Amino acid sequence: MTKDQHPAHESALPTSTVQLNHTAVYAADRHLSAEFLAAILGLEVGAPFGPFVPVDLGNGVTLDYYEKRDEPIQSQHYAFLVPEARFDGMIARLEAVGVTYFADPSHTRPGRVNDLFGGRGAYFADPDGHNMEIMTRPYVRP
Repeated sequence: MTKDQHPAHESALPTSTVQLNHTAVYAADRHLSAEFLAAILGLEVGAPFGPFVPVDLGNGVTLDYYEKRDEPIQSQHYAFLVPEARFDGMIARLEAVGVTYFADPSHTRPGRVNDLFGGRGAYFADPDGHNMEIMTRPYVRP
């Protein structure tokens, strides 16, 4: 196949950057965990794709929930950069379902948000104990 014979979808492939496309998130109940996160973030759960239940983050990345029942699930950290205008709604949805949020990743400051880097942020646990973070400004890195 010559350069000019590539299928049309290949023209959309990144040419100069590496982009995260998807990652698997282990869950005891893939549907429950996907629905929980989608509800808090105000997103939709996609149709199952093989053993995965995807949550499309809207930036070309999906979290693909995968059921893992044969061993304990190791807690991971997932951070979401969210629009300032949607942050209060996310906090309200956490409160509505009785999930405590925290200002810090160690979960020692309950019911509070942080003001890191001039934005707002909070941490909460999902049904499998993953440490989820919502923030309105990205971290300033050295």
